[in-house]
Amino acid sequence: MAHSLGMRVTAEGVETPEQASFLRSLRCERQQGYLFGKPVSAQACAALLREHAGRRVREGV
Repeated sequence: MAHSLGMRVTAEGVETPEQASFLRSLRCERQQGYLFGKPVSAQACAALLREHAGRRVREGV
């Protein structure tokens, strides 16, 4: 239904590669869950974002 409305679909709680593969077969564009990353503290999240931003600058993105 979301696709027919021009929306992207996000699945939450993806924990296994099999789940991710199944969701991709259903044209689910976005997924999140333990398979992609465990929950982190606010401080750890800020550090990850700084690291990612620094990498993008170094790569010229």
